[in-house]
Amino acid sequence: MKLIAPLLLVLPISVSAQETYFPPLLGNTWETVDPASLGWCTDSIQPLFDFLDASNSRAFIVLKDGRIAIEHYFGTFTQDSLWYWASAGKSLTAFLVGKAQEEGYLNINDPSSDYLGAGWTNCSPAQEGAITVRHQLTMTTGLDDGGDVDCTDPICLNYLADPGTRWAYHNAPYTLLDGVIEGATGQNLNAYLFSKLSLTTGLQGVYVHVDYNNVFFSKPRMMARYGLLIQEQGIWNGTTVMSDAGYFQDMLTPSQGLNQSYGYLWWLNGQSSFMVPGLQFQFPGMLLPNEPAEAVNALGKNGQILSVVPSQGLVMVRMGDDPGSVVPVPFLLADEIWARLSHVLCSSTAVVETGTGERLLLPYPVPASEHLTIPQLIGRRSAATLTAVDGRTWPVVVKDGVLDVSRFAEGAYWLRLESERGIETLRFQVAR
Repeated sequence: MKLIAPLLLVLPISVSAQETYFPPLLGNTWETVDPASLGWCTDSIQPLFDFLDASNSRAFIVLKDGRIAIEHYFGTFTQDSLWYWASAGKSLTAFLVGKAQEEGYLNINDPSSDYLGAGWTNCSPAQEGAITVRHQLTMTTGLDDGGDVDCTDPICLNYLADPGTRWAYHNAPYTLLDGVIEGATGQNLNAYLFSKLSLTTGLQGVYVHVDYNNVFFSKPRMMARYGLLIQEQGIWNGTTVMSDAGYFQDMLTPSQGLNQSYGYLWWLNGQSSFMVPGLQFQFPGMLLPNEPAEAVNALGKNGQILSVVPSQGLVMVRMGDDPGSVVPVPFLLADEIWARLSHVLCSSTAVVETGTGERLLLPYPVPASEHLTIPQLIGRRSAATLTAVDGRTWPVVVKDGVLDVSRFAEGAYWLRLESERGIETLRFQVAR
């Protein structure tokens, strides 16, 4: 829920922090910790597994201070199975770009053509020269995303807007960052990753060309390793893997004013609004209301998810098949996982407190099918505005705390209410 008044989310039960554990660079040894010893609500773990199983998950891992607190695999999948990161791998590319800049191979403020060569787009020389590596990192190249968003051929990359003036989730300019790294360092992308991350953190995997895309494949624990590196601010067991603290911070904070919930190829929680792929519309509220506000996320097609909550020492990994998401990036699945994981952490954000100390309950059921109940409006009638994920809006009426959603298609919605407390924006999903 997003309120104008300040919110205080109910935080996890405090557990004394332990020294962060780092697994060895080689082998499968990895320390574990009993969730019960952390004070977690272990009776909520099986319902979480049931949800993950029903949503086509393959692997699920939660680290606490580097140790494996929860690890579960589904079907025939094991800890040694390989899986793709999809667009969650964008976060890995962002790190490698920063490492290349740290080593003096490139500057993200330079024109991309300095590393890709002239003619990498179908734009005029002046238009192409205005596109920088930073624009590629922030999804603000201004290139037209109305056609094949994966096509990296110059004929597919046409001018639409000046760089930096339009945010659009466009795969092709991102994919060409691989060429920027290779053009700048003179090294194959896999070789550069091996020397900068595999040797220092034990993160092993390989980029594979799939059509126009360069997709990273690894075992599930490798994604957890990367999350641990991010949690520890680019330091692995005392070794500084990225010393450019400025770039690291910029990577994980709003990178432009168009989509506040996007850093350098990372999705950021806790912002006041966000945009989604394929739409030029700003949605109000946090990206993932059920996730801690400070979290950063690497999100990919079919529900590849890496979430990092540094202050709580939490890393969460989900790999798997298509859960039936309505958008290319799995916001809804990630939020539903966090809704259930928060119960495991004994920190459900289903209860919030306003600045006046008033306690409110979030709408239920999640997802809704026919009716959505809004507890704080029971006994009242309230006019509201409903907004769909594609930007369409409808005037609606909440009667006695209940909103009839039977006529609305499956998908994500935002309900904007006005009351004596001010404006409230609630997010929910319709599914049948």
